[in-house]
Parts: sequence; structure tokens; C-alpha cells
Amino acid sequence: MPIAIAVILLGIIEGITEFLPVSSTGHLLIAEHWIPRQTDLFNVVIQCGAVLAVLPLFPDRLRQFIFRWREPATQQYLLKILVAFAITGAVGFVLEKKHFKLPEELLPVAVALFVGGVLFVLVENWLKGRTLQSEISWAVVIAVGIGQLLAAVFPGTSRSGATILLALILGLNRVSATEFSFLVGIPTMLAAGGLKIFKALHHPVGPVHENWTMLLLGTIVAAIVSFIAVKWLLRYVQTHTFIAFGWYRIALAILIGLLLLLGVIVDRQEDQNLKAALKSISPAILSPANTLVL
Repeated sequence: MPIAIAVILLGIIEGITEFLPVSSTGHLLIAEHWIPRQTDLFNVVIQCGAVLAVLPLFPDRLRQFIFRWREPATQQYLLKILVAFAITGAVGFVLEKKHFKLPEELLPVAVALFVGGVLFVLVENWLKGRTLQSEISWAVVIAVGIGQLLAAVFPGTSRSGATILLALILGLNRVSATEFSFLVGIPTMLAAGGLKIFKALHHPVGPVHENWTMLLLGTIVAAIVSFIAVKWLLRYVQTHTFIAFGWYRIALAILIGLLLLLGVIVDRQEDQNLKAALKSISPAILSPANTLVL
């Protein structure tokens, strides 16, 4: 596959799934079984591009933060964003210090997608007929911080999915839950991305061989697609529930499970174990003279 096509496809996947409650990490891990894998730096930078692209979609909030920051209501909202971000950042810093590495196997991704999908369906049915609030409570703030941590530890959970789901359970309406989840996610993901970029450039494990042209292309594609996807979602949640996303997650989880069961795709760790096992086999066993015996 030409590198430009691979980069564009990954940019599209990242842009669509970064803010939708379906797990961008899970989709990228799935895609990398058929699309050439790019560097970790590439994945981080295109994620930052997708995040920055959604800022213009909150013009009222941006004007409020810039021009009316002295108002108590504005300061309280900013404080709530900061507290949710701090909860995630503090625990995330500890995990970073302990060299926590996100699992890259597809089976945990499928489980997280399935559980999240079932919860969306159950919660949305439970919320029918209930009056939901628009005010961000401190319970919601803490829950959003915890939800981001769950997504950081369990791939396939979805940062936006976990935070929106917890906010809904605590009685926040869909529009407010979506907006707060996205606004908290912007500094969270930019901080995480900035740290990874800094480490990749200033403390590289090996020589940095990055195709900067392709990285720029992927970032632009991810930003454009993310802008379109989030603009659509913000309108969608005004008149729809998240049940459709729940069923999508369930269907995708079942599909991943079937592909793993049938051997169509193989978890990366299993693939690495197989390669290591093959390398350990004596060359004599693999010689042409012994091939017939095998």
C-alpha cells in the first residue's frame, strides 16, 4: 500500500473516532492489521491535530473564556475543567513514572467495546422519561476525571464514551455531557500528546526517522475529518440518544471476536511470540534435508 494512502486512511480513522464514543485507539489497533503501522510519534501528532480542530466548534465557550473570564460562572466552569484535568493528569503522571504501557492486544479492546456498548444501551433505556440537568455538578467533574483514566488504562473503552456515560448516569443531559467531555478532553489529550512528542524528540530510544511530509498530511486529514465528525455529533445529540453508538460498539466487538476466533487477524503479542518461536528453531531443523521429515 502506498504510504500516502495509508496515512490518509489513518488520518480519516483518527478524525472520525477521536471524539465519537467508539474508541479511536481500538479502531487504530484494528486498522493496523491491514494498514502499514506508522510511528508512535505519528499517532500522537495526528491525535493532537484532531483535538485542535474542534476548538472552533465551541465559539460561545471560547468567547466566554476570553472576554468574560472575570464572571463567577465562567471561573467556576474553568475550575471544573481544571479539576477534571488534574485528576487525570495526576494519576496519569504516576502511571507514566511506573512505565505503564497500553496493551495492544485486540481481545481486551473487544471486551471494552462490548461492555461499553451494553452500558450505553442499558443506561439510555434507564434514562427514558427522566429529567436531566444541564448544570455540571462536582460529582460529574470527578466522574469525568475518573472516566478519562479508565480509557487510558483499558484500550477500547473510549475517553469520550466513558466520560459521557458516567455523566449521563449522574443525571447530566446529553448536550452538556458531550460538551464538557470534549472541553476536558482538549487539555488532557494535548498535554499527553505534548509530553510524548517531547520525549520522542528529546529522549529518543533510537534515531528519529520521521517522514514529516506524511506526518503533516495525516495531521491535516485528521483535523478536517475530526471537525466534520464533531460538528455532526453536537447536532446529533440534541435530538438523539447514544443507543446507536452502543449497538455499533457491540457489533464491532462481536466482529473482532469472530476474526480472532477464525484466525483472520492475530493479536500483536501472539504474532511476536510466534516469530520469536520460529527464530529459536534450529537452522538444522529448517534445512532442506529435514523438510521432508517435517
